[in-house]
Amino acid sequence: MSYWIFNYIIIIVAATLLASLIIPKILLIAFRCNLYDAIDDRKIHTGVIPRLGGISFLPSIGVAFCLAVGVNLRFFETGAPFMSLIEEAQLLFLAAALLMIYLLGIADDLIGVRYRAKFLFQIAGGIFFVVSGLWVWNLYGFLWIGEMPSWVGWLLTIFFVVYVLNAINFIDGIDGLASGLSIVALAFYSFIFYLAGEFVPMLLAGASLGTLLPFYYYNVFGKASTHNKIFMGDTGSLTIGIILCFLSIKVADLPARGFEPDFNLFIIAIAPIIIPCFDVVRVVLHRLRKGTHPFLPDKSHIHHKLLALGLGQTRSLVLILMADAIIIALNFVASAHFGATWIVAADVVIWTCGNIYLTSLIRKREKRIGQTLYK
Repeated sequence: MSYWIFNYIIIIVAATLLASLIIPKILLIAFRCNLYDAIDDRKIHTGVIPRLGGISFLPSIGVAFCLAVGVNLRFFETGAPFMSLIEEAQLLFLAAALLMIYLLGIADDLIGVRYRAKFLFQIAGGIFFVVSGLWVWNLYGFLWIGEMPSWVGWLLTIFFVVYVLNAINFIDGIDGLASGLSIVALAFYSFIFYLAGEFVPMLLAGASLGTLLPFYYYNVFGKASTHNKIFMGDTGSLTIGIILCFLSIKVADLPARGFEPDFNLFIIAIAPIIIPCFDVVRVVLHRLRKGTHPFLPDKSHIHHKLLALGLGQTRSLVLILMADAIIIALNFVASAHFGATWIVAADVVIWTCGNIYLTSLIRKREKRIGQTLYK
């Protein structure tokens, strides 16, 4: 086991170094070619900031992961096979989905892509998962549903991929939020795969985590005035989103690999991404209630509520990341004692009550200062 921990640390270091080398070059190209994020009334930032940080993700993750897997296969494989043929097929289909989504993100960041076209590519990504043999076949008691017919699982998998991709994309609204939530999720998935003895997805999570670390530094601590601040853009959010989809479904698929834990795998699979998934539902309902288009951006996300309270980006970020870690920990503990339906119901109640409370605080602040802060 210590051997795989060593591998995990090495792959994080390798991905971190690769991303650290690539991001400054992206910044240089962006400023030479005047490739900046547009400033409008819904944006929080001021100054010229490139949104091409996500371009560093796939090369860093791909090189670090392929080298780690290749070295283990070539020089250190002993005893049981490192990867089964099924897992190799799943990784190949993931690579195809990743490349397709990555190119979609680059096109969107550079010239813009209509949301209908985005949905088609996202649906194709879900289909790739299904064809690879990786799909949601068991809800582990959520809504009192266990194993499902194959066709139901296929449709649910495609919906899940589209849903999560948009959730990660939507939550990317303040510095460090999408990357911070993803880092927490990847660390948790790594822990679960380690417990299960599934080291290939653990290494993939490690490569992704390592890639995000230097981006997080440039995104949160970089400054527009010194030209070392960068956003991940749709390239980054979609790339990380598809990896999180893959890892979460892999967690739910662990019993097929012989892992039968005491905790509920449905809860374990969704807990790390529950904040962006809940937020996208609330935002879409909020926009429909206002009569606006559900997929056109605005300032109605959870971080916009915290900003409306005057917390600022840093405190809002810390608060959301702390809440995310607490939710994951509570769901992990509760999953060993309660059914999935009741845990998700409790999560929904807590999320709803928390949002209602935040809205009431915003309205009180608006009355006090005589200004509309949140619509």
